[in-house]
Amino acid sequence: MNLFSIAAPSVAGGLLNAAEGAASEGGLEINFFWILVASANFLVFAVILYLAFGKQVSGMLAARRERIEQGLRDAEQARRDRESAEQERLAALAEARREANDILARAQKVAQETRDADIAATRDELSRMRERATEEITAEKQRALAELRGEVADLALQAASRLVSETMTDQRQRRLVEEFLADPSTSSKN
Repeated sequence: MNLFSIAAPSVAGGLLNAAEGAASEGGLEINFFWILVASANFLVFAVILYLAFGKQVSGMLAARRERIEQGLRDAEQARRDRESAEQERLAALAEARREANDILARAQKVAQETRDADIAATRDELSRMRERATEEITAEKQRALAELRGEVADLALQAASRLVSETMTDQRQRRLVEEFLADPSTSSKN
């Protein structure tokens, strides 16, 4: 389609004369008519494109805009979640340290109590051993004294029987020894 045929013949003629005059002069001349025609052609072409593809393109652009906005919202939520997780991690770490210190303090306390209980038990056992040893020593001393008295009595009887030259029965000898040992006046004279 020729735009010159549509335009009025007088305008076309004037434009041709202006184009020939510009070509003969050799300079740059701006033709406003062609600028208007090119602008009108662009606008018509843009309207046709919009009518043919505008709804699809605007739908795709709106969907893309929504995806970008959703991505930004998700990124912001992820940042908040990351900060929250960091705070939770720090809180959990602080709680774990506190629990570890509590466990350590309880373990030290239990160890000290066990050590004190062991020391007390050892002291009690040593005390019982001393008492037993004292009792055994006392019993052994009493037994030794009894044996010694018996031997002294036998020796005294033998010496007395030699001196008296009397025959004594074992029963009589024992009675004399017991009387001798029981009589405090005779034992204090020795």
